[in-house]
Order: sequence, then C-alpha cells, then structure tokens
Amino acid sequence: MDPNTATQSTSRKSHFAAAVRAIAPVVPLGIALVHGAVTHQKLSTDDHLELQLPLSAPAPTLQDCGLKVPCPMAAKDQPVLWWFVFKLNAKSFPACGSGTRSCPFGGTVQTTATYSNFGQQYVFATSAHDNRQDGTSGCLGDSTSDPVGASFDEIYNRNYFYVIWNDQPYSDPSISACTSNGNCGSPWGHSKGIVAWNPDGEGFVMQVSTPSWPEAGSPKFPRRNDGNSLGCVKDNNVTFSQHFFALRLSRDDLALVLKGLANASVVTDPGNKQVVNNGGPADIQALVQSLGKKSDSDSLVEGTLSSGVHYISKPSSMNVPPWQLVSSQLNGVSLLTATFWANPKIPPTSDSTAPECWDETLGTPGPVQIATSGTWKSTNFDLTGAPGGNHAKIGVSTSGDKPYAIFGDENQQGTLSGNCKSSQNGRGGTFYVLTDTQLSTDIRSLISGSMAPAESDLDTSGATGDGPG
Repeated sequence: MDPNTATQSTSRKSHFAAAVRAIAPVVPLGIALVHGAVTHQKLSTDDHLELQLPLSAPAPTLQDCGLKVPCPMAAKDQPVLWWFVFKLNAKSFPACGSGTRSCPFGGTVQTTATYSNFGQQYVFATSAHDNRQDGTSGCLGDSTSDPVGASFDEIYNRNYFYVIWNDQPYSDPSISACTSNGNCGSPWGHSKGIVAWNPDGEGFVMQVSTPSWPEAGSPKFPRRNDGNSLGCVKDNNVTFSQHFFALRLSRDDLALVLKGLANASVVTDPGNKQVVNNGGPADIQALVQSLGKKSDSDSLVEGTLSSGVHYISKPSSMNVPPWQLVSSQLNGVSLLTATFWANPKIPPTSDSTAPECWDETLGTPGPVQIATSGTWKSTNFDLTGAPGGNHAKIGVSTSGDKPYAIFGDENQQGTLSGNCKSSQNGRGGTFYVLTDTQLSTDIRSLISGSMAPAESDLDTSGATGDGPG
C-alpha cells in the first residue's frame, strides 16, 4: 500500500486551518494532530498556510491479532490490515456455488418465497494479497473461511467492545426515532457497519452496505425477531450486489472514526447492548455515548488514519452530491463510481465545475462517471439500482497520480441543483480512501462495463428513493 499523507495542496480551497480546535473536546488534541483530523471551516487560503500537519503515527501491526486485539481476518487465524469484498448479485451469480448456507451468528436458513433468488458468491482482496481473488465457490458470511464470516466471528464470539449502526434495522433492534417500518430516513446517516475494540482501544472497523445486518454483536444479546447471519435475515438482503470493507484501527484511529460516525448521524443506540457494548479508554467511551443522535454539524470530519487510509465523514446538513464531495477532497481527481443508482439519479459530470448544490468550504470536484454494468469471469452484472442490481458503494480514481480505491456509505442519488436536500445530498455518510495500485486497477476492471448516459439522455423511470438499504 502506498499510504496517503496529511499534506494537502495549497491551491485548494482551504479547510484545514483552525480545524483542530473544532474537534469535539473529548478527542485529545494529540489525536487530532497525529491524524490531521479536521472539521471544515470557512477560511481563506492564507489560513491554510498557518497549519503544517505532521505525518501519521506509526501504522498498527498484526501483533496480538486474534489473541488480544480484534482484527480483520482474511479467514480464521489469518489477520490482515485490510480487506475488501464485493458480493456479486443473485441474478448473475446465484446461490453459493458449491458452498452450503448456514447461520453461525443467529437465525435460520431462509427458504421462503422471498429467498427464491439469492446470491452469496463474492470477489475479494486483502492487504496480504491485493489482487482480486475468487470466492465464488463459497457462501459469504456463513463460515470462518471467508473474510466477512471470519472477521465478524472475531467480534461475535469474543469479549470485545463494539458499536453496530444500520439505518435499516427493520425494527430489530427498535430505534425510537425511526419510521413506522422500523427504518431511519433523512436526515439520519445512510450508513451501516460495525467497529470493535479491546480495553486499550485497538481494533477494526467493518463498513457494510447490507440492510438489517449485522444487528447483534454478541450471542449474549441476540436479535429477538430475526436472524443475524447473511442469508438468514427474513428480509432478503443478499439479492443485490453489496460491498464490505474492513480496516485495522489504532486507538487514535478509533477516536477519529467514532467522531466521524457521530458527525454522519449514524443509526444506533448506546443504551442497547445488542448493538453497543461500550468500554475501554474514557475518551472512547465518551465518543460512543455521543452516537445515536441527529448531528447539527454542517462540516466534514476528515483525516488520514495511521494506515494511510483517508477518512471522510459527510454530515447530513452538508447538502451536496456525495461522490462529487469525495472528488473535491482528493484534489479534484476524476472518479468512476458504482452505487445504487436510481431515481433521483445524480447524472455523470464531465468537467471540473462545482455544482450549484455545493459548499464553499469544499474544493472543486473533478468529473464523476457512473458505471452501470461490470464483468467477472466473463459474466456481465448490473451496477444500477434496478431490482436485483447493485447496492455496493465503491469507486476508483481515473486521473492523477494516486491510485485510489474508495469505499463509501452513500449512493449517487440526489441532485446537482434545485432541491439540494434531495435524497443522499441530505444524508450523512462516511468514506474510506485506500491508495493501492493493484486494488484500484482490479476494481476499475470489475466495474468498467457500460457507463451512464449524459444528463439529457437519462431515464427517470424505475426505482426511487434510497433503495433497499
């Protein structure tokens, strides 16, 4: 991995200076300085020159992983610094190949009519082997032989602290502020995942794009009315393509990630041990207690983690198109994205012009293209929000000298102008930007099929809203 640094171009619109003092008081100043953690302020370019951010602290190691530290696992007892999984959709890659479904984390194998079409075949890469690997013979999430199952097993069957968040819990657990169908819409964050840590604050984060999973972090506090394993949840969340990304975190990284989760208004409940088991360092506990609330922030939380991965947290009140925002924070590089692309569709952009729905604290975005199909093993698969299509949120850079692989919470749904609070513009979410030549190249190959047409040729019929999760 070729890590990013905290150094930013001075030609960009400033957003770094004076930012450290805007970090929540419970985050030590040292943490903010080590990671270049910032919240954006409306400042001049001269202000930017006053703050020289240091390089990141030493990256966490794999020492004690599986013993004293929860870590991403490529498989049982195979710790890695990061991994990426792309679960293929059921239409193009049905069922599990030669694998057999099971429910190791709760629930029963679903055989109802809802599951007449499901898919748990996958493609993956890890820090140990960053080239794409074929997992299509397995059944994702149902054993400790795959990254998702092995990593979740580290949390579920060990005695660690954890936070689970998911804007579509389907009433299990019940979140008081969610809507009548048990899910949380705008302005709650459109975000899903789990983070776990030990008494020293060392651990890992796993970003997911699946609704209603995971929703219990320990067999001591199981889901009461639903399953907690992929393929074992009553609502079929394994029809669409999905993505999963896990990353090793130091204590300081954990503090920044939690600050970003609060900024993005993620859906969780610190009072419910099914989804939150709080503990560890006092500052970490305070950050966890701040979760599960609608943030009034209108500024990014952003920084470079000790692994070199760049972390961006968009608040719901920053009403801008999400992936244009990501491009702007990467010095305006061009992006190719694959998300749940459905009405209201944000059209592809072909130049470096800021849209009308923008924020003056951000830089200028580059072009953002939208992939509508991909290919794996000579088989095409849908990357839109059409029924059974794609619900992953991934992207890669297509310009500049940094080979970015990007994993996000938000879809390209909303608008470039007009009602700037539309859909994902008006919701929070987080993004992880990994610099890795092989991974970026492989993801680009995976999603480089057909591309979205120009705005004037868009089809505005079909699915609407935020999709199935």
